[in-house]
Amino acid sequence: MPALVTFGRVLFAVLFMYTGATKLFAIQQTADFIATKVTIPAMLAPYTSQIETMTGMPMPQLLAWSVGGFEILAGLMIAVNFGARFFAILLIFFVIATTFYFHDFWNQPAPENAKTLIDALKNLSLIGALFMIAGYGRGPRPNEPAYGDV
Repeated sequence: MPALVTFGRVLFAVLFMYTGATKLFAIQQTADFIATKVTIPAMLAPYTSQIETMTGMPMPQLLAWSVGGFEILAGLMIAVNFGARFFAILLIFFVIATTFYFHDFWNQPAPENAKTLIDALKNLSLIGALFMIAGYGRGPRPNEPAYGDV
């Protein structure tokens, strides 16, 4: 059973590593897409302008770099089972946020929202798998019953 869990964890993590890499390899397209979907609240604007000045990048581009790097790092950590619980919990919040901002099927008319609804449901299943990884963590300890022995 542990070999199957490890194999499943690695296959699951490939999704995040791949999507993170595609964001980084097409950074301008990712930044443009983020700019169309995410608006910075007015009360955060002074802080974001300071960050833009420090980094020399506009906020959408900075978010694109951050998101791509985070997805690769989180996927890698889940794949190698190092800090898997922590990164699974972070990814839960990340997938919830991306579903809300980028798969807003509730704002689209009925025939056109079918693909977006399917993408949102896929994200819901990813959240379920991330909850399983967060709950299972590194695996059973020697003095605890194994996952299937309960």
